[in-house]
Amino acid sequence: MGRYNIMNFQWNETSRSYQYAVVGSWTDSLTIDTDKIVWAGQNREVPSSRCSRPCEFNEFKFVGKDGDTCCWACIKCQEWEYLKDEFTCEDCGVAMWPNADKRGCHRLPEQHINLVSVYALVPVILSCLGLIVTCIVIATFLKHNDTPVVMASGRELSYMLLGGCVLCYLVTFVLIARPSPITCAIQRAGIGLGFSVIYSSLLTKTNRISRIFDSARRSARRPPFISPKSQIVITLVLISIQVLFSIVWLVLERPGTRLYTPKNKRNEVILKCKTDDISFLVSLLYNIILIIVCTLYAIKTRKIPENFNESKFIGFAMYTTCIIWLAFVPIYFGTLNSFEVSFLITFLSICLSVSSSVRLHVEL
Repeated sequence: MGRYNIMNFQWNETSRSYQYAVVGSWTDSLTIDTDKIVWAGQNREVPSSRCSRPCEFNEFKFVGKDGDTCCWACIKCQEWEYLKDEFTCEDCGVAMWPNADKRGCHRLPEQHINLVSVYALVPVILSCLGLIVTCIVIATFLKHNDTPVVMASGRELSYMLLGGCVLCYLVTFVLIARPSPITCAIQRAGIGLGFSVIYSSLLTKTNRISRIFDSARRSARRPPFISPKSQIVITLVLISIQVLFSIVWLVLERPGTRLYTPKNKRNEVILKCKTDDISFLVSLLYNIILIIVCTLYAIKTRKIPENFNESKFIGFAMYTTCIIWLAFVPIYFGTLNSFEVSFLITFLSICLSVSSSVRLHVEL
Protein backbone atom coordinates (compact mmCIF):
# COMPACT_ATOMS: atom_id res chain seq x y z
CA MET A 1 0.00 0.00 0.00
CA GLY A 2 1.25 3.45 -0.82
CA ARG A 3 1.89 5.99 1.90
CA TYR A 4 2.06 9.68 1.00
CA ASN A 5 2.74 13.01 2.63
CA ILE A 6 0.60 15.89 1.41
CA MET A 7 2.72 19.02 0.99
CA ASN A 8 1.68 22.64 0.57
CA PHE A 9 4.05 25.09 -1.10
CA GLN A 10 3.77 28.23 1.00
CA TRP A 11 5.58 31.32 2.22
CA ASN A 12 7.75 30.87 5.32
CA GLU A 13 8.10 34.03 7.34
CA THR A 14 11.15 32.71 9.28
CA SER A 15 13.27 31.95 6.27
CA ARG A 16 11.63 34.59 4.12
CA SER A 17 11.21 32.12 1.26
CA TYR A 18 8.73 29.61 -0.20
CA GLN A 19 9.00 26.12 1.27
CA TYR A 20 6.98 22.89 1.33
CA ALA A 21 5.07 22.25 4.53
CA VAL A 22 3.37 18.97 5.50
CA VAL A 23 -0.38 19.53 5.89
CA GLY A 24 -1.61 15.93 5.76
CA SER A 25 -0.99 12.32 4.85
CA TRP A 26 -2.52 9.34 3.12
CA THR A 27 -2.23 5.76 4.40
CA ASP A 28 -5.44 3.81 4.53
CA SER A 29 -7.43 7.04 4.56
CA LEU A 30 -6.94 10.75 4.09
CA THR A 31 -5.79 12.88 6.98
CA ILE A 32 -5.47 16.60 6.33
CA ASP A 33 -5.30 19.76 8.42
CA THR A 34 -7.03 22.43 6.33
CA ASP A 35 -5.97 25.15 8.79
CA LYS A 36 -2.34 24.66 7.79
CA ILE A 37 -3.08 25.10 4.08
CA VAL A 38 -2.23 28.45 2.58
CA TRP A 39 -4.08 29.05 -0.70
CA ALA A 40 -2.78 31.26 -3.48
CA GLY A 41 -4.31 34.61 -4.28
CA GLN A 42 -4.96 37.77 -2.30
CA ASN A 43 -8.18 36.49 -0.74
CA ARG A 44 -6.69 33.07 0.11
CA GLU A 45 -9.95 31.42 -0.96
CA VAL A 46 -10.28 27.69 -1.52
CA PRO A 47 -10.25 27.13 -5.31
CA SER A 48 -13.05 25.11 -6.82
CA SER A 49 -12.18 21.73 -8.25
CA ARG A 50 -14.26 21.18 -11.36
CA CYS A 51 -14.04 20.39 -15.04
CA SER A 52 -16.77 22.84 -16.11
CA ARG A 53 -18.45 25.84 -14.57
CA PRO A 54 -22.12 25.65 -13.57
CA CYS A 55 -24.38 26.79 -16.40
CA GLU A 56 -26.52 29.92 -16.10
CA PHE A 57 -30.31 29.74 -15.83
CA ASN A 58 -30.66 30.26 -19.62
CA GLU A 59 -27.97 27.76 -20.64
CA PHE A 60 -27.96 24.01 -21.12
CA LYS A 61 -25.13 21.51 -20.65
CA PHE A 62 -23.67 20.16 -23.87
CA VAL A 63 -21.86 16.88 -23.18
CA GLY A 64 -19.31 15.63 -25.68
CA LYS A 65 -19.40 12.35 -27.57
CA ASP A 66 -17.53 10.54 -24.79
CA GLY A 67 -20.60 10.95 -22.58
CA ASP A 68 -18.64 12.24 -19.60
CA THR A 69 -21.25 14.06 -17.55
CA CYS A 70 -18.59 15.61 -15.33
CA CYS A 71 -17.43 17.91 -18.12
CA TRP A 72 -19.67 19.93 -20.39
CA ALA A 73 -19.95 23.16 -22.40
CA CYS A 74 -22.62 25.71 -21.49
CA ILE A 75 -24.65 26.78 -24.53
CA LYS A 76 -27.19 29.59 -24.35
CA CYS A 77 -30.77 28.82 -25.28
CA GLN A 78 -32.45 30.81 -28.04
CA GLU A 79 -34.72 33.68 -26.97
CA TRP A 80 -37.84 31.66 -27.83
CA GLU A 81 -36.65 28.45 -26.09
CA TYR A 82 -37.08 27.28 -22.52
CA LEU A 83 -34.88 24.91 -20.49
CA LYS A 84 -36.65 21.55 -20.65
CA ASP A 85 -33.94 19.91 -18.52
CA GLU A 86 -30.28 20.61 -17.78
CA PHE A 87 -29.23 19.05 -21.11
CA THR A 88 -32.02 20.29 -23.44
CA CYS A 89 -33.57 23.54 -24.67
CA GLU A 90 -36.92 23.34 -26.45
CA ASP A 91 -38.93 25.76 -28.60
CA CYS A 92 -41.95 27.23 -26.81
CA GLY A 93 -43.95 27.15 -30.03
CA VAL A 94 -46.08 29.68 -31.90
CA ALA A 95 -47.64 32.44 -29.78
CA MET A 96 -45.66 31.26 -26.74
CA TRP A 97 -42.67 32.83 -24.99
CA PRO A 98 -40.38 31.54 -22.20
CA ASN A 99 -40.79 32.76 -18.64
CA ALA A 100 -38.16 34.95 -17.05
CA ASP A 101 -36.52 31.93 -15.36
CA LYS A 102 -36.56 29.87 -18.59
CA ARG A 103 -38.26 27.01 -16.75
CA GLY A 104 -41.53 27.18 -18.69
CA CYS A 105 -43.52 29.14 -21.27
CA HIS A 106 -46.47 31.50 -21.19
CA ARG A 107 -48.89 32.56 -23.89
CA LEU A 108 -48.15 35.91 -25.53
CA PRO A 109 -50.91 38.52 -25.47
CA GLU A 110 -52.67 38.80 -28.82
CA GLN A 111 -52.07 42.22 -30.30
CA HIS A 112 -54.59 44.04 -32.43
CA ILE A 113 -55.16 47.64 -33.31
CA ASN A 114 -55.74 49.73 -30.20
CA LEU A 115 -58.97 51.72 -30.34
CA VAL A 116 -57.33 54.68 -28.58
CA SER A 117 -54.21 54.74 -30.77
CA VAL A 118 -53.58 57.14 -33.62
CA TYR A 119 -54.00 54.23 -36.05
CA ALA A 120 -57.64 53.96 -34.98
CA LEU A 121 -58.50 57.54 -34.08
CA VAL A 122 -57.59 59.02 -37.48
CA PRO A 123 -59.87 56.68 -39.49
CA VAL A 124 -62.63 57.02 -36.89
CA ILE A 125 -62.53 60.83 -37.05
CA LEU A 126 -62.53 60.78 -40.86
CA SER A 127 -65.39 58.30 -40.93
CA CYS A 128 -67.47 60.27 -38.42
CA LEU A 129 -67.00 63.47 -40.40
CA GLY A 130 -67.90 61.65 -43.60
CA LEU A 131 -71.01 60.13 -42.02
CA ILE A 132 -72.15 63.54 -40.78
CA VAL A 133 -71.71 65.17 -44.19
CA THR A 134 -73.36 62.23 -45.96
CA CYS A 135 -76.35 62.33 -43.64
CA ILE A 136 -76.69 66.07 -44.24
CA VAL A 137 -76.71 65.48 -48.01
CA ILE A 138 -79.29 62.68 -47.66
CA ALA A 139 -81.48 64.92 -45.50
CA THR A 140 -81.19 67.71 -48.08
CA PHE A 141 -82.16 65.32 -50.88
CA LEU A 142 -85.15 64.06 -48.89
CA LYS A 143 -86.30 67.61 -48.14
CA HIS A 144 -86.18 68.54 -51.82
CA ASN A 145 -87.05 65.09 -53.09
CA ASP A 146 -89.58 66.19 -55.76
CA THR A 147 -87.76 69.27 -57.00
CA PRO A 148 -86.46 69.35 -60.60
CA VAL A 149 -82.86 69.68 -59.45
CA VAL A 150 -82.94 66.46 -57.41
CA MET A 151 -84.91 64.56 -60.06
CA ALA A 152 -82.56 65.71 -62.84
CA SER A 153 -79.52 64.47 -60.92
CA GLY A 154 -80.81 60.92 -61.00
CA ARG A 155 -82.58 60.76 -57.67
CA GLU A 156 -82.68 56.99 -57.32
CA LEU A 157 -79.05 56.47 -58.26
CA SER A 158 -78.02 59.33 -56.00
CA TYR A 159 -79.64 57.62 -53.03
CA MET A 160 -77.86 54.37 -53.89
CA LEU A 161 -74.55 56.19 -54.24
CA LEU A 162 -75.03 57.94 -50.88
CA GLY A 163 -75.96 54.58 -49.33
CA GLY A 164 -72.70 53.14 -50.63
CA CYS A 165 -70.81 56.05 -49.03
CA VAL A 166 -72.51 55.35 -45.69
CA LEU A 167 -71.62 51.67 -45.98
CA CYS A 168 -67.94 52.45 -46.68
CA TYR A 169 -67.76 54.74 -43.67
CA LEU A 170 -69.41 52.12 -41.44
CA VAL A 171 -67.05 49.37 -42.62
CA THR A 172 -64.17 51.49 -41.27
CA PHE A 173 -65.40 50.82 -37.72
CA VAL A 174 -65.47 47.07 -38.43
CA LEU A 175 -61.92 47.18 -39.83
CA ILE A 176 -60.45 48.56 -36.60
CA ALA A 177 -62.52 46.28 -34.33
CA ARG A 178 -61.01 43.19 -32.69
CA PRO A 179 -60.91 40.41 -35.30
CA SER A 180 -63.52 37.69 -34.85
CA PRO A 181 -65.34 35.38 -37.27
CA ILE A 182 -68.26 37.84 -37.45
CA THR A 183 -66.19 41.00 -37.95
CA CYS A 184 -63.95 39.21 -40.45
CA ALA A 185 -66.98 38.12 -42.49
CA ILE A 186 -68.39 41.66 -42.44
CA GLN A 187 -65.02 43.06 -43.54
CA ARG A 188 -64.71 40.70 -46.47
CA ALA A 189 -68.26 41.25 -47.68
CA GLY A 190 -68.71 44.89 -46.66
CA ILE A 191 -65.64 46.41 -48.32
CA GLY A 192 -66.38 44.99 -51.75
CA LEU A 193 -70.11 45.65 -51.42
CA GLY A 194 -69.65 49.29 -50.41
CA PHE A 195 -67.31 49.94 -53.32
CA SER A 196 -69.53 48.09 -55.81
CA VAL A 197 -72.60 50.14 -54.79
CA ILE A 198 -70.69 53.38 -55.37
CA TYR A 199 -68.94 52.42 -58.59
CA SER A 200 -71.97 50.68 -60.05
CA SER A 201 -74.08 53.79 -59.45
CA LEU A 202 -71.46 56.05 -61.01
CA LEU A 203 -70.95 53.69 -63.93
CA THR A 204 -74.67 53.56 -64.61
CA LYS A 205 -74.85 57.36 -64.46
CA THR A 206 -71.96 57.94 -66.83
CA ASN A 207 -73.20 55.19 -69.17
CA ARG A 208 -76.63 56.81 -69.28
CA ILE A 209 -75.20 60.24 -70.07
CA SER A 210 -72.92 58.80 -72.74
CA ARG A 211 -75.73 56.86 -74.45
CA ILE A 212 -78.05 59.86 -74.41
CA PHE A 213 -75.58 62.14 -76.18
CA ASP A 214 -74.32 59.44 -78.55
CA SER A 215 -77.91 58.74 -79.56
CA ALA A 216 -78.68 62.44 -79.95
CA ARG A 217 -75.85 62.81 -82.46
CA ARG A 218 -77.21 60.00 -84.63
CA SER A 219 -80.99 60.47 -84.32
CA ALA A 220 -83.74 62.00 -82.25
CA ARG A 221 -84.81 58.60 -81.01
CA ARG A 222 -84.62 58.10 -77.26
CA PRO A 223 -82.09 55.43 -76.26
CA PRO A 224 -83.41 52.40 -74.33
CA PHE A 225 -82.98 51.70 -70.61
CA ILE A 226 -82.61 55.29 -69.40
CA SER A 227 -85.66 55.37 -67.14
CA PRO A 228 -85.13 55.44 -63.35
CA LYS A 229 -86.37 51.86 -62.99
CA SER A 230 -84.04 50.65 -65.72
CA GLN A 231 -81.12 52.43 -64.07
CA ILE A 232 -81.88 50.80 -60.73
CA VAL A 233 -82.11 47.35 -62.33
CA ILE A 234 -78.77 47.83 -64.14
CA THR A 235 -77.11 49.01 -60.94
CA LEU A 236 -78.52 46.09 -58.94
CA VAL A 237 -77.26 43.62 -61.54
CA LEU A 238 -73.77 45.11 -61.32
CA ILE A 239 -73.91 44.98 -57.51
CA SER A 240 -75.20 41.38 -57.52
CA ILE A 241 -72.02 40.25 -59.30
CA GLN A 242 -69.94 41.50 -56.37
CA VAL A 243 -72.39 39.92 -53.92
CA LEU A 244 -72.04 36.60 -55.73
CA PHE A 245 -68.25 36.82 -55.59
CA SER A 246 -68.38 37.57 -51.86
CA ILE A 247 -70.68 34.62 -51.15
CA VAL A 248 -68.45 32.23 -53.09
CA TRP A 249 -65.38 33.60 -51.30
CA LEU A 250 -66.99 33.18 -47.87
CA VAL A 251 -68.00 29.60 -48.70
CA LEU A 252 -64.61 28.58 -50.10
CA GLU A 253 -62.63 30.33 -47.35
CA ARG A 254 -64.61 30.34 -44.13
CA PRO A 255 -64.19 33.51 -42.04
CA GLY A 256 -62.13 33.16 -38.90
CA THR A 257 -59.04 34.46 -37.12
CA ARG A 258 -55.37 33.50 -37.16
CA LEU A 259 -52.23 34.42 -35.26
CA TYR A 260 -49.53 36.18 -37.24
CA THR A 261 -45.91 36.43 -36.08
CA PRO A 262 -43.75 38.99 -37.92
CA LYS A 263 -40.36 37.87 -39.18
CA ASN A 264 -37.56 38.19 -36.59
CA LYS A 265 -40.16 39.12 -33.94
CA ARG A 266 -41.11 35.86 -32.26
CA ASN A 267 -42.19 37.75 -29.15
CA GLU A 268 -45.03 39.50 -31.00
CA VAL A 269 -48.32 37.87 -31.93
CA ILE A 270 -50.87 39.77 -33.99
CA LEU A 271 -54.49 38.67 -34.22
CA LYS A 272 -55.64 38.83 -37.84
CA CYS A 273 -58.51 37.62 -39.93
CA LYS A 274 -57.89 34.21 -41.45
CA THR A 275 -57.69 35.57 -44.96
CA ASP A 276 -54.83 35.39 -47.38
CA ASP A 277 -53.54 38.91 -48.09
CA ILE A 278 -53.38 38.27 -51.83
CA SER A 279 -56.92 36.88 -51.99
CA PHE A 280 -58.14 40.01 -50.23
CA LEU A 281 -56.93 42.15 -53.13
CA VAL A 282 -58.24 39.65 -55.66
CA SER A 283 -61.67 40.11 -54.11
CA LEU A 284 -61.47 43.79 -55.09
CA LEU A 285 -60.65 42.96 -58.71
CA TYR A 286 -64.27 43.42 -59.81
CA ASN A 287 -64.34 46.89 -58.25
CA ILE A 288 -61.10 47.75 -60.05
CA ILE A 289 -62.80 46.80 -63.32
CA LEU A 290 -65.76 49.04 -62.44
CA ILE A 291 -63.36 51.90 -61.65
CA ILE A 292 -61.55 51.53 -64.97
CA VAL A 293 -64.76 51.38 -67.03
CA CYS A 294 -66.30 54.27 -65.11
CA THR A 295 -63.15 56.35 -65.62
CA LEU A 296 -63.23 55.64 -69.36
CA TYR A 297 -66.85 56.78 -69.53
CA ALA A 298 -65.94 59.88 -67.51
CA ILE A 299 -63.22 60.71 -70.05
CA LYS A 300 -65.64 60.05 -72.91
CA THR A 301 -68.29 62.42 -71.51
CA ARG A 302 -65.95 65.18 -70.37
CA LYS A 303 -66.89 67.49 -73.28
CA ILE A 304 -70.65 67.37 -73.04
CA PRO A 305 -72.59 70.67 -72.73
CA GLU A 306 -71.99 72.69 -69.60
CA ASN A 307 -75.58 72.24 -68.41
CA PHE A 308 -74.75 68.59 -67.83
CA ASN A 309 -71.60 69.27 -65.84
CA GLU A 310 -72.31 66.37 -63.46
CA SER A 311 -70.10 64.18 -65.63
CA LYS A 312 -67.18 66.56 -65.04
CA PHE A 313 -67.51 66.09 -61.30
CA ILE A 314 -67.78 62.34 -61.78
CA GLY A 315 -64.63 62.50 -63.89
CA PHE A 316 -62.81 64.40 -61.14
CA ALA A 317 -63.96 61.83 -58.60
CA MET A 318 -62.76 58.93 -60.75
CA TYR A 319 -59.36 60.50 -61.48
CA THR A 320 -58.83 61.00 -57.75
CA THR A 321 -60.00 57.46 -57.05
CA CYS A 322 -57.49 56.02 -59.54
CA ILE A 323 -54.67 57.92 -57.83
CA ILE A 324 -55.74 56.61 -54.41
CA TRP A 325 -55.95 53.01 -55.59
CA LEU A 326 -52.70 53.21 -57.57
CA ALA A 327 -50.99 54.32 -54.35
CA PHE A 328 -52.68 51.74 -52.14
CA VAL A 329 -52.10 48.55 -54.17
CA PRO A 330 -48.26 48.83 -54.49
CA ILE A 331 -47.88 49.81 -50.83
CA TYR A 332 -50.07 46.90 -49.77
CA PHE A 333 -48.08 44.38 -51.81
CA GLY A 334 -44.72 45.88 -50.86
CA THR A 335 -45.35 45.71 -47.11
CA LEU A 336 -47.06 42.34 -46.68
CA ASN A 337 -44.20 40.78 -44.68
CA SER A 338 -42.28 43.71 -43.26
CA PHE A 339 -44.62 46.45 -42.10
CA GLU A 340 -46.87 46.79 -39.13
CA VAL A 341 -50.19 45.13 -39.85
CA SER A 342 -52.21 47.75 -38.06
CA PHE A 343 -50.84 50.40 -40.42
CA LEU A 344 -52.12 48.40 -43.39
CA ILE A 345 -55.55 48.30 -41.79
CA THR A 346 -55.37 52.02 -41.07
CA PHE A 347 -54.24 52.82 -44.59
CA LEU A 348 -57.13 50.83 -46.03
CA SER A 349 -59.53 52.57 -43.64
CA ILE A 350 -58.28 56.00 -44.73
CA CYS A 351 -58.59 54.96 -48.38
CA LEU A 352 -62.20 53.99 -47.71
CA SER A 353 -62.90 57.33 -46.06
CA VAL A 354 -61.11 59.46 -48.66
CA SER A 355 -62.63 57.54 -51.56
CA SER A 356 -66.11 57.95 -50.11
CA SER A 357 -65.49 61.65 -49.51
CA VAL A 358 -64.43 62.17 -53.12
CA ARG A 359 -67.59 60.50 -54.41
CA LEU A 360 -69.62 62.56 -51.99
CA HIS A 361 -68.43 65.72 -53.75
CA VAL A 362 -70.26 64.49 -56.83
CA GLU A 363 -73.53 64.82 -54.97
CA LEU A 364 -72.62 68.08 -53.22
